[in-house]
Amino acid sequence: MIVDNGWDSLVTVSMPRSPISEAYRTLRTNLEFSSLDKPIRTMVVTSPGPDEGKSTTLANLAVTLAQGERTVILVDCDLRRPTQHEIFDLQNGVGLTTMIVEDAAMTEPPLQETVVPGLWLLPSGPLPPNPSELLGSRRMGEIIAVLTKRADMVLFDAPPIIAVTDAAVLASKVDGVLMVINAGGTKRDHAQKAKALLDKVNAHLVGAVLNNVKMDASLHRYYAEQKGG
Repeated sequence: MIVDNGWDSLVTVSMPRSPISEAYRTLRTNLEFSSLDKPIRTMVVTSPGPDEGKSTTLANLAVTLAQGERTVILVDCDLRRPTQHEIFDLQNGVGLTTMIVEDAAMTEPPLQETVVPGLWLLPSGPLPPNPSELLGSRRMGEIIAVLTKRADMVLFDAPPIIAVTDAAVLASKVDGVLMVINAGGTKRDHAQKAKALLDKVNAHLVGAVLNNVKMDASLHRYYAEQKGG
């Protein structure tokens, strides 16, 4: 199972030739082909429930997009349990909530450079008492517009959609939504409920990532042979 636990989660950085890294590159390609008519510039990544690997999935997707010579901004919009700053080993003193309350931060967003060229992180910043209201505010729409001018793609890490309304509120403001499903844990009715919640806000669901799937043994052998020679 994929777990959000810092550098160990960034397999696309630590093991770029692994089968998992190749799967993330396939995901990148699929997203590119799914949006040929209308390119996706802003995208929310969420999951039906907690502990389904959505933050790890998003972090690695962001890395592969940047490796594909795109400028990417990753925004931690999980204002309840932020983890992106931990994954990238960065500070969380200022971030998204700083931009919401300080006009100066709108002019100079507190973006942090990551170890991956072209990938910038906007962490959550100090946690507020009213996450849903902030994410649904007009100011949040202005922040999305500001960030979109600075990058080819802006990715948003949102809380689980069934647990709180944050993801649905944010989903209505972006070009697309990617859902992370845990093959070993997500209940079918939870996945269906999550989709229904996105439909209610007219969100554009671009697809789903099936996480925690066992790889065929023959594929393991193939990648082992590639690594060896």
